[in-house]
Amino acid sequence: MAEAMAAPQAAPRKKRSRLIIGLLIVLLAAASSAAIYFFLHSRGDAEQTAAVEEKPAEPPTPIFVTIAPFTVNLQSDYGDRLLYVGLSLRVGDQATSDFLVQHMPEIRSRLLMLLSGKSAEELIKPQGKVELKQEILGLFDKPITTPQPELSIDDVLFSDFIVQ
Repeated sequence: MAEAMAAPQAAPRKKRSRLIIGLLIVLLAAASSAAIYFFLHSRGDAEQTAAVEEKPAEPPTPIFVTIAPFTVNLQSDYGDRLLYVGLSLRVGDQATSDFLVQHMPEIRSRLLMLLSGKSAEELIKPQGKVELKQEILGLFDKPITTPQPELSIDDVLFSDFIVQ
């Protein structure tokens, strides 16, 4: 009789263990699905936050100091040659702009001296204009006054350039 009673109890234990294993599988599947959802959802929020935070910075407003156009006699073997030039200096800060405007007569004088030593043949070529830009930037290496604040001159831009 003891054997008859042991057999019926073995069947419910098998069913119970299968039920527990099935519930564990369902529970693990649900937990992994929830984990994947939250992981992807939080990653999407981080990307959206990063996209919002990574707005491109506005470029600074350029500051230009315009030098009024002037005419210079050029050196030439073929007679009188003239250069009519107008230019602007792109500067990095307002202090440099104010300094250049205050000392414009000296800057124009330095430019006239530099340009009058040039020949028409070299200024007609594109490479000659590039070299001239570098030489104009080099004019500001020598101090205009003593003491002189640090000048922030970024570029020389030609608005008029006529060689006759």
